[in-house]
Amino acid sequence: MMNDFSAHLADEARVLIIYTGGTIGMLVGQQGLTTEPSFLTETLRSQARFHDPGQHSLFSHSGSVQGFREWSSASSGRSSPQTGAVPDAHSPQPPTLRVRSSRPIGRTGLWPGKDQPSSLSFHSCVQVSDGVYEAHLPSLVTPRSTVPGSTGSKCIRYAVLEWDPLLDSSNVEMTDWICIATEIELNYNFDAFVILHGTDTMSYSSSALSFLLEDLGKTVILTGAQIPLSQLRNDATDNLMGALMIAGHYIIPEVCLYFNHMLYRGNRVSKVSSYDLNAFDSPNFPPLLGLKSRLIGTMSFGKLVFDVFERIKAGSLVSVSGSCQSEVSIEMNPRVATLRLFPGITAATVRAFSMPPTQGVILETFGAGNAPQRSDLMNVLREACDRGVVVVAISQCSKGSVSDAYETGRTLLQAGVVPGGDMTPECALAKLSYLLSKSEFSMSEVRKLMGVPLRGELTRPGLVPPPGQLTVQQNLESLNGALSHFSRLSQSTPAHSKPQILVSGLDEASQDSAAPWSWTAAEAASTEAALYPFLLHLAVAKNDIESIQFCLSKNITSGDERSGVNFPDAAGLIPGGSSIVSIRALGGPHYTLPR
Repeated sequence: MMNDFSAHLADEARVLIIYTGGTIGMLVGQQGLTTEPSFLTETLRSQARFHDPGQHSLFSHSGSVQGFREWSSASSGRSSPQTGAVPDAHSPQPPTLRVRSSRPIGRTGLWPGKDQPSSLSFHSCVQVSDGVYEAHLPSLVTPRSTVPGSTGSKCIRYAVLEWDPLLDSSNVEMTDWICIATEIELNYNFDAFVILHGTDTMSYSSSALSFLLEDLGKTVILTGAQIPLSQLRNDATDNLMGALMIAGHYIIPEVCLYFNHMLYRGNRVSKVSSYDLNAFDSPNFPPLLGLKSRLIGTMSFGKLVFDVFERIKAGSLVSVSGSCQSEVSIEMNPRVATLRLFPGITAATVRAFSMPPTQGVILETFGAGNAPQRSDLMNVLREACDRGVVVVAISQCSKGSVSDAYETGRTLLQAGVVPGGDMTPECALAKLSYLLSKSEFSMSEVRKLMGVPLRGELTRPGLVPPPGQLTVQQNLESLNGALSHFSRLSQSTPAHSKPQILVSGLDEASQDSAAPWSWTAAEAASTEAALYPFLLHLAVAKNDIESIQFCLSKNITSGDERSGVNFPDAAGLIPGGSSIVSIRALGGPHYTLPR
């Protein structure tokens, strides 16, 4: 008999772990490390730090001296209450959570020739509609935990949706990205999602998911391990527990990657080491969150850094998008390729990469977007662009962006190559595949959108003030208006309250005194323009309609007229008036493509 735990407690977060495979759940086999069905789930069930249903373990009582003494007295000195790795037939069935999938759910256990454990015996799977399967999976629950900024403790109840078969990440394909996104869409009633994935292609998957999950309003975190959970010394425990803690306690509505105590934006990372525990890096964008010796970190929005424990409301985990269902793009165009330039590359090589059926090419160029200037090479690239192939230039350097500072870079732009900014190769490929799958976009529109930061995947050029004859005083007054909203939203009072702001009067001497430095109208307007994206994020986080309307009322344009790309402006609008910002996201980078 299933015990469906449908009641959603206020002090409990619901997280779905989608286990696709990877080193984190592997065991040593005859041919080396290999995946084994059900091993990861049963290992988590046997460890009190990952499963403490009665909140009786040491982890649930080690928050204070008094708590430990009470636990020690109740357990008569045992190191931990005894919990069997495999529940017997008489053990009470754990509460279940309803989980849906695009593939059948369930498999045999890991005890050949024997009955599988009772914890796995009731994965009865039913098909509820075409291509949708449903099962009630036994849930696990972490010990209660507190984090700075919250007033109470919270436990995280989660279920593990294990893929069959489990994949080595080197075998992951575009269809698997769509499948992961579909799993999230089918289970959007959960508060957050953790995806266990192999490290080799994790940055490809995190980049692709950031585009496939449109209008995302919940936390999605990919993680894995360099050393499997089956080893006594491993990084799997910290990576999985850290991802669970962040997903369960905070709303960070974007696709993230958590590894070695750092939370990164998913489309900004690359794998940089095959053996270090610090396997990933985000060279062109700071980590969203860093967990060091304590659960303390900062969340970054561009150049401004807001303390995550003050800016993200802890306590009740309620999706900022309410009952809104995230939309999932179910297509990726596989007719894309990546070509890395090298000294002496032939025109024939470039031509082979750009011939049909190829529709898009990511061109990894030298330095800041430079390429050999041979006429035969430029002619091949020009011919490909004229045929409708979208060629995007990114840098081979891990840090930095492509630009037209050099003549060798400008010739690429003249041939029709699109600058890809500071996107990673993984992100550029995923984004190009995503955009080319949108039949409603022409090749010209795809080229333009490759330079637009849809998910915070690239750094925009500096914002410039709108044309006009505004004086310094007029710009300062507008800037003061923006700063007053920052000041009001930064208070700990609720968004609906109106804190009184006291400003000391100005005497004649102070009014007549000269400023310590000169400030032009353009500089004042540029400063104002730079503040608006962050003010908009903070206003959305505080659910402050007045400040949101204030931001959207400003006509700030961004401009790199030479690139021919319409970048979203500070208020999240494409020039022309089409809204592309999803205001439901709490400071997230998600933009909705114009429809």
